[in-house]
Amino acid sequence: MSVADALREAGAKPAGKRPYFLEPQVERVLAITMAIAQELAVSRQRGDTLERLLKAKGVLADGEIDAFAPDPQAAAERAMANQEYIARILRIVQQENEAAVATGDVASENVGDELG
Repeated sequence: MSVADALREAGAKPAGKRPYFLEPQVERVLAITMAIAQELAVSRQRGDTLERLLKAKGVLADGEIDAFAPDPQAAAERAMANQEYIARILRIVQQENEAAVATGDVASENVGDELG
């Protein structure tokens, strides 16, 4: 599977329409903000863990991370990771675009109305 295929599958729209509890624009911004917050929290915890382990083992000196400059291979890997990150954050926008062209989607509130 190619990277493009993996990104497309990771953010694929689930079946049915998205239920909205606030205005759709507010929901969109909230979803993006929460995705960023989640990503940042995990990154901070992992970075902190790595720094503490490396410093405790005497492998890393204070200020060494700030002075690091990646080689071209690492820079390319970081660029790909950034693209994957942006795709995860903007997943709601991708799903809404897919929903705009999909036909026959049923919203959960519509099903409730039909059953009620």
